[in-house]
Amino acid sequence: MSDTRIMIESDKTHLDLVRIVPSENMARFYGIALQPTLFGEVAVVRCWGRIGTRGRVMAITYPDAEQAVDALAKLENMKRRRGYVTTDE
Repeated sequence: MSDTRIMIESDKTHLDLVRIVPSENMARFYGIALQPTLFGEVAVVRCWGRIGTRGRVMAITYPDAEQAVDALAKLENMKRRRGYVTTDE
C-alpha cells in the first residue's frame, strides 16, 4: 500500500477550525485538508476567511504523505495557539 493511500485512510485528513470573538466582531474560519495529486504527491489545501464569505484558498504540495501530515500538524498547532477551535468544540 502506498504512503498516499495510508494517509488518505487516516482520520486526520481534514480539519475545520473557527475563531469567534463577538466583542471584536470577529468570526473567522480556517480549513486544512490533505489531497493526493495526480503525480503521487500530497497537497495541503488551506482555506480561510470570514465566516459567511467564500474566503481564500492556497495549496502546497509535498513529495510524500509524511511531510504533508507534519505540515498539517504545524498549521493546526499555530492556529490553536491563536485561539481557533474545532467546529464541534
